[in-house]
Amino acid sequence: MTTAKLFLHGVPDSPAIWRPLLGTLDLGDTPVAVPALPGFTGPLPARFPATKDAYADWAVGEAEALFAVHGPIDIVGHDWGALIAQRVAMLRPDLIRSWAISNAVIDPDYRGHRLARIWNTPVLGEIFMALSKPAKLAEGLAAQGMPADIAAEEAAQWANRDKRRAILKLYRSAKGLSFEHDWARDIPKLPANGTLVWGADDPYVELSVAQRFAANTGTPLAVIEGAGHWAIAERPADVAAALRNFWSRL
Repeated sequence: MTTAKLFLHGVPDSPAIWRPLLGTLDLGDTPVAVPALPGFTGPLPARFPATKDAYADWAVGEAEALFAVHGPIDIVGHDWGALIAQRVAMLRPDLIRSWAISNAVIDPDYRGHRLARIWNTPVLGEIFMALSKPAKLAEGLAAQGMPADIAAEEAAQWANRDKRRAILKLYRSAKGLSFEHDWARDIPKLPANGTLVWGADDPYVELSVAQRFAANTGTPLAVIEGAGHWAIAERPADVAAALRNFWSRL
């Protein structure tokens, strides 16, 4: 039986970020779910708190829905989607055949990048969001390796006020990306069938973070040379090869 796949995007992205990789993977009849994080492509649902735990619970629900029809799934995450995918695997290993994450990892020693610290700071984060313009965001994302058409699509969604509000709530619930006192304590609960796929030149979460996690946990690490944070879209053929190699060994 073909294993269903759940792909979770990160910040400031949407499901569009997966398009190059999914096109390259050519999964055929494999059941695939590529949901948008609540509030990222539309209004925030009523009473949804947009905290890291709320997004993890939402993702567990997405995994449960796939599992109910197809059995244990392969979960794949990038950026915040990677952190949430790992949390799902910690909380509900019964739903998971494997987990694969790209360019973010739950690490007790990581303290967040500069932008995360800005978003974590009351008032400063709101000022940043108010001054951020879609055109400038598109330019910045493309300069960091994201395909220009996807960068423009992602930037256009920046006009969604709920998306910017959700991002601030999410980062503040994680104290800017510090998991030392909560999620990182559950790293031993991660299922063994996991892998890291990393753009070597990521300026937000350096390769050394992935190397430390791989060394501490015995998790395989595939390094995509010449790629940055958005390796999944910048070098989809290399990422697809790494995933196929991983899945073929399960």
